[in-house]
Amino acid sequence: MKEFKNFINGEFVTSASGKTFENRNPVDNSLLGQVHEAGEPEVAAAVAAAKAAMKGPWGKMTQAQRIALLDKVADRINERFDEFLDAECKDTGKPHKIASHIDIPRGAANFKAFSETLANHPTEAYKLDTPDGRGALNYGHRSPKGVIAVISPWNLPLLLMTWKVGPALACGNAVVVKPSEETPATATLLGEVMNECGVPEGVYNVVHGFGPDSAGAFLTAHPDVNAITFTGETRTGETIMRAASVGLRNISLECGGKNPGIVFADCDLDKAIEGTMRSAFVNCGQVCLGTERIYVERPIFDEFVARLKAGVEQLKLGVPEDASVDFGPLVSQEHKEKVLSYYRLAVEEGATVVTGGGVPEMGDALNAGAWVEPTIWTGLADDARVVNEEIFGPCCHIRPFDTEDEVIELANDTKYGLSAAIWTENSSRASRVAEAMDVGIAWVNSWFLRDLRTAFGGAKESGIGREGGVHGLEFYTELKNVCIKL
Repeated sequence: MKEFKNFINGEFVTSASGKTFENRNPVDNSLLGQVHEAGEPEVAAAVAAAKAAMKGPWGKMTQAQRIALLDKVADRINERFDEFLDAECKDTGKPHKIASHIDIPRGAANFKAFSETLANHPTEAYKLDTPDGRGALNYGHRSPKGVIAVISPWNLPLLLMTWKVGPALACGNAVVVKPSEETPATATLLGEVMNECGVPEGVYNVVHGFGPDSAGAFLTAHPDVNAITFTGETRTGETIMRAASVGLRNISLECGGKNPGIVFADCDLDKAIEGTMRSAFVNCGQVCLGTERIYVERPIFDEFVARLKAGVEQLKLGVPEDASVDFGPLVSQEHKEKVLSYYRLAVEEGATVVTGGGVPEMGDALNAGAWVEPTIWTGLADDARVVNEEIFGPCCHIRPFDTEDEVIELANDTKYGLSAAIWTENSSRASRVAEAMDVGIAWVNSWFLRDLRTAFGGAKESGIGREGGVHGLEFYTELKNVCIKL
C-alpha cells in the first residue's frame, strides 16, 4: 500500500494526529494508497521551514545559482518522466497520450521558462533634479516576498502546481504547497526531485489535506505566510480571500469559469469543430478554460451541431495505458455525482440531449470508476442553471445567434470572465469581438494556445491578479524604490 507523506524541511513525515485518507484511482475506484493529512503542527512546521530557508542558503544564493538549480529540477523531472506520468494518470485517470504531451513536459518546463524570463527583466531607474543641483537617483529593487502558500487544483496537478512554484522559486521565495486531496502523487514525488537536485531544505514543502479544519485552512490563516496563490473554484477563492485579509497578505486567485465559444458563419468550420471538440471535451471537460457555452451563427447552426455530435460519438473511452484512448473518467466519484446532477437538471430544464447525458457501460472491471458520457445539449433558455453555472465536465450547450451585438451580450452575460474562443476568418471582426469580451484571455481561431510570457488570469468572479512572464514579478516580489541623494 503506497503512502503519500507530507514533505517538510527536506523530509517525508507522517502526521502527529495519525490521520490519513484514501487516494483512489478514478478508472476503477481501486485504492492507490493512504495520504497523511497534515494538521496544524505539520503546517506550522512547513511554514517555519520555509521561513528559515529564506534566511539560510537559499536566501543567500545569487539569481544565477537559483536558475541553475531550477534547471536541474526541470531536467530531473524529465529524467523521471515515466514515474511522473504514471503517478499523474493514476491520480486523474487521464490518458497517457494527453498527460505525456501536456501535463508532464509542460510541468517541467515551467521551471526553466519562468526562471529565464524573470532573470532578464529590468527594473525602473530615474534621475531626479533637486534644488541644490546635485540631483538624486531613484531605482527599483525587487526582493522575494517570502513564504508563498500554493494551493493547487486536481485537473492538471503537476502543471498548475509548477506554474506557481516555478516563478515563486525563481524570484527567491520559499513555498508550502497544498495539493488537491484528490491528486497528491506528483507534488509528493517532486519532493524527491528537490532533494536529488540539491535544493536547500525548506524551500519546497508539501502538506496534504482538505480545506476547512484541515491543511488548507491552517495554511491560509498562518501569519507567517506572506502571500497566497490559488487555482480552483470561486467559492473556495472567496474563503481564501477572507483569510488573507487578516494581515493584508497578497493573493492571486484563478477561479471558476463558464467560458463562451463564438462561431461565426464565416469561420473555417473544420478548424472550429476541431478546436471546439478540444475546448469542450479534452481532459473530460475538467479544464478551467474549457468551453461550456457555444454560440453558433444561425446559417451554420445545424451543420455545426451535427458535426460536433459526430465528433463526440467517435471519442474512445478507456484506460490511461491504451494509446488509442482519448477520453478517461472524471477525477472522483464525488465529481461524477456533481456532473450527473447537471445532466439530470438539463433534462428538467427542457434541454434537447443531442448526445450523451448518462453513464457509459465500461464493463465489469471499470464500471465502478468515475465514468460519464460526453454530452451536448441544445434548446435551453438563457437563464437556465445549466447555461449559467460551472459544471466542469465533458458537456456543452449550443445556441444559435443572429448578430454580432447579440452574441457579445450573450457571451458576457455571466458572473465569470476567464476566457473566450472566437472563430471567424474576418480579422476586423475577430479583433472587435475579442476586445469586447469581459475575460482575461480571448482566443481567435485557437484554444489553449499559451505563450508563457503573456498575462494570464480572470475577470469578474474568475479571479484576481495576473500570472505569466514578467507579470508574475508583481505578485512574487516586493518592489521597493531606493532613492539616493547625490
